[in-house]
Amino acid sequence: MDGRAIVNESTDTSGDPAADALVIAGAGLAGARAAEAVRAGGYAGRLVLIGQEAAAPYIRPPLSKEYLAGRADRDSVDVHPIGWYSEHGIERIGGHRAAVLDRAGHRVTLDDGRTLRYSRLLLATGASPRPFPGPGASLPGVHYLRTVEDSERLRARLAEGGRRVVIIGSGWIGLEVAATAKGYGNDVILLGRGAVPLQRVLGAEVGGVFERLHRDHGVHVGNNTEVVELEGETRSGGTRVTGVRLSDRTLVRADLVVVGLGSTPNTQLALGSGLAVDDGIAVSATFATGDPDVFAVGDVANVYHPRLGHRLRVEHWANADAAGAAAGRAMLGDTTEYDAIPYFYTDQFDLSMEYSGFGDLAVDAQVVFRGDRLGREFLVFWLAAGQVVAGMNVNVWDVNATVQRLIRSGVRVDPRRLADESIAVEDLLTSPQG
Repeated sequence: MDGRAIVNESTDTSGDPAADALVIAGAGLAGARAAEAVRAGGYAGRLVLIGQEAAAPYIRPPLSKEYLAGRADRDSVDVHPIGWYSEHGIERIGGHRAAVLDRAGHRVTLDDGRTLRYSRLLLATGASPRPFPGPGASLPGVHYLRTVEDSERLRARLAEGGRRVVIIGSGWIGLEVAATAKGYGNDVILLGRGAVPLQRVLGAEVGGVFERLHRDHGVHVGNNTEVVELEGETRSGGTRVTGVRLSDRTLVRADLVVVGLGSTPNTQLALGSGLAVDDGIAVSATFATGDPDVFAVGDVANVYHPRLGHRLRVEHWANADAAGAAAGRAMLGDTTEYDAIPYFYTDQFDLSMEYSGFGDLAVDAQVVFRGDRLGREFLVFWLAAGQVVAGMNVNVWDVNATVQRLIRSGVRVDPRRLADESIAVEDLLTSPQG
């Protein structure tokens, strides 16, 4: 038996299985980091980590990149080696979800009827892929990508090669899957509703870089398209998806379809208990809900950001990694406000990039390029009111930390100096205007 499937590991350090515990509902990266921080903070009592998946916590970015491409083995995506949880006295309940939250009674009921008492509770229930909204969403051959099992099923089909793969959605998941599918020798069609891929998050100029990248590698990119139906046919092997119907009634043939339309936060537990929900569970900069004993973090949490003056829900792995640890400390009483700058990365074909910044501040901002844009070796900055609010390095390395310092500094920067490669980015921090 694969050790990852071992569940219900009883490692209670309190000596009383019925004792109040620190409970973490959600065993993704954020939940795992929170548990790690709780133990590192000196807490020696009962600590329970509840995960809907049977597998121990793992990281998700490789599922659309290295793992999907077959370049990473299964162990490489685990947050910790399998034995780490028992070694650190963490009771892991896998294959079950927290179904009911009784805040008045400080109790969580699992989907199998078991009840846990908690002294403090962290909700790290993550998010779920947004399903295709039209007919045919559940046809065999329609894939969504969220779990390691999703990635393995999709990899098995892509690795056959020679398939026509239609991807609905030209966001990060869609683009990464398109690149991986093309690498297996498939005919790939990428359909998005924007004028260019990633238009909503990066704008037309930078989104156009990714469109050209994919076109240059043979991906068929369809912009300004809307898929209204997934169609299937019954053949000797049963009914399977065979095409996607566009709003203009065009039928695009497909051997398999990947839906990448974003995700929605798993707020059911919070809603059922009366916690405030607004595009995720509404929490303070210390991950506190309206209940002093309930916290939330990760994809499900809409966290107040001191720099922005409003809440921000971030779904990228770096947020789960850093915020998960911060939320674990908050469960122990740490009142430090979480103010990290959002960060994410991608690898597609011969393009690798890192992005740091605040997307909502970058809307309508001035875009400044530095370097070889056509050769895909450059930096790009978003300037709002003269301040850098976001930055991206494409095939340029060892600069992201400086970009983050520039964003955090709030200094006003002359865009001509920002674009001038003869001026080091570090120098803009000390003499931004020259």
